[in-house]
Amino acid sequence: MGMELMISPKTAPGCPPALTNFRACRPRGLFLLRHSSPTLTAVLIDAGFFLKRAARIYGQRSPEAIARQLHHIALDHLDDSRGRRIARLYRIFVYDAPPAEWRGHTPISKKFVNFGTSEFAQWKRAFHEHLKSLRKVALRLGHIPATQVQWQLTPNALKALLSRKRDWDSITDEDFRLDLHQKGVDMRLGMDIGSLTHRRQVNQIVLISGDSDFVPAAKLARRGGIDFVVDPMWATIRADLYEHIDGLRNVCPKPGHATTDDSTRAAEEQPPLAAATA
Repeated sequence: MGMELMISPKTAPGCPPALTNFRACRPRGLFLLRHSSPTLTAVLIDAGFFLKRAARIYGQRSPEAIARQLHHIALDHLDDSRGRRIARLYRIFVYDAPPAEWRGHTPISKKFVNFGTSEFAQWKRAFHEHLKSLRKVALRLGHIPATQVQWQLTPNALKALLSRKRDWDSITDEDFRLDLHQKGVDMRLGMDIGSLTHRRQVNQIVLISGDSDFVPAAKLARRGGIDFVVDPMWATIRADLYEHIDGLRNVCPKPGHATTDDSTRAAEEQPPLAAATA
């Protein structure tokens, strides 16, 4: 019986297939086996940013479909430009906030509204539940304060009023938006970057976001020897963020260029793993 049969052709999820040729498994270069990638990658995703870009690229989709698409895009960062798996996955961190539970009345008609039971709130909860069921995904949730919240005119309505193209009598509830801001999301993301760097748990971080607020965290990671890559999903990023990263890589289609295959591929390739644990 040859040595080849003693090597299992299977390997862990997220890793390249194991080699079954014993001679090909001999150490080369820096004494690393060819099937053991030295790159261990953590993918960090700003969900608020991702959802806005995904809606523009793929259109409106179900919570399950968009969760699978997020997972697929994260795994694409483990591959090179030819689709070959060259890195191992540490974990996919997703940062978001649960839907707002605010209750109140609209500013003009005084109609009662409950944001906690809105269609968007139900979609967001379903999205989070589908994320929890996916392999190697850790969901980090902040919160949205429901106190001291005020209605604000939308920028377009305010501009029309200032230019006298509209008067106050034409303003309706649709011209207002509630001043809601998520809290603790950016803080959790920055702390995770610091923790991953300090504990040397990975040697590459991929950040899917376009927010330049993460510049200090990116600088910290690079000083710690981390290869820091940003995926802005074809959004334009500020120069100060571009200056402090090691690379810029987009793995999703450009807006307006997504095909039917792009929109359905993740759902077909990623079966649900309800009890998956990292």
